[in-house]
Amino acid sequence: MSRWPVRDGKGGNVDHEKGAMTMERTHMPEGHPEINQGRIGVLLVNLGTPDGADVPSVRRYLREFLGDPRVIEVPRAIWFVILNLFILTLRPPKTARAYRKVWVIETDEGPLRYHTRRLTEALAGRFEGGRVAVDHAMRYGNPSIPDVLTRLKAGGCDRILVAPLYPQYSATTTATVVDKVGEALRGMRWQPTIRVVPPYYDDPAHIEALAKSIEADFAAHGRPDALVASFHGLPKDYFEKGDPYHCHCAKTARLLRERLGMGSEDFRLTFQSRFGPREWLQPYTDETLAALPAEGARSVAAVMPGFPADCVETLEEIAIEGRKTFEDAGGTAFRTIPCLNDSDVHVDMMETIVRRELGGWL
Repeated sequence: MSRWPVRDGKGGNVDHEKGAMTMERTHMPEGHPEINQGRIGVLLVNLGTPDGADVPSVRRYLREFLGDPRVIEVPRAIWFVILNLFILTLRPPKTARAYRKVWVIETDEGPLRYHTRRLTEALAGRFEGGRVAVDHAMRYGNPSIPDVLTRLKAGGCDRILVAPLYPQYSATTTATVVDKVGEALRGMRWQPTIRVVPPYYDDPAHIEALAKSIEADFAAHGRPDALVASFHGLPKDYFEKGDPYHCHCAKTARLLRERLGMGSEDFRLTFQSRFGPREWLQPYTDETLAALPAEGARSVAAVMPGFPADCVETLEEIAIEGRKTFEDAGGTAFRTIPCLNDSDVHVDMMETIVRRELGGWL
């Protein structure tokens, strides 16, 4: 228990013995700075999104994203030239066009931020009493991790659980979130205590949530000839250096396939979004979609178990471009199964994981 009364960030104090908020006014000793603590923060972190679907916004986003040495493991001097002279000149217009196809007009934001924000709001409703504050941030773009950590701390959160929304661990995703959190902490004199949710690629709650979403799709639209489970790709040499991402994806796929009672012929594990000339993890999603009609699969459903929220990679790359690839190869029926987004099964899953990782704090 703190020596001094603990502020709740709302003008009141925390009664530790009762585990609830009280609104009694208290005063610090003369000259003592106000102490704002006693709450618990939960910070959901997703990859990121540009602030707009225009070329300058996309260029700023890509500069931050592709400038991260965790994401692109190329000597910095060489990559600086490639990134600034070529990629940031040629790629933003194409990427901006892709974002415009899926942009959420009603709220003027990218789909990733839209769905992450709604998931955050739904999860916050599962914690009553005001002691737990649930917020979200983007690793690249806004709201930024440093800004939201500062806001949580200012609101009285002296313990914060960081939940990277990456079921499968990779140095390019989970690790860079931890890097950014550490960078933000270095600027704080009084640092909150931090925990990080571990990868949940094989968590029973995660597998069950995925399975329920797929079963709901099958019930509504019928069972396809093949289900393609597409994960974001990774350069093969990252795997060879020891990144566990491929193994995590493979286990998620196996557990999901077994839970659904499907065989290896009608459940395909693939990898999408390869970039540049290097070899990436295989089999590739686009090549698989192009080959399936010749193998007798006329109807295909695609699910993206590594993406908790729909984004440009799921809505444009798979739902639009993937459909075209499949139909051009002779396929007749293609659909995508939405990511978990802010569905009840996703909120249930996140509440299960978060409450478990808050053990001893609540």
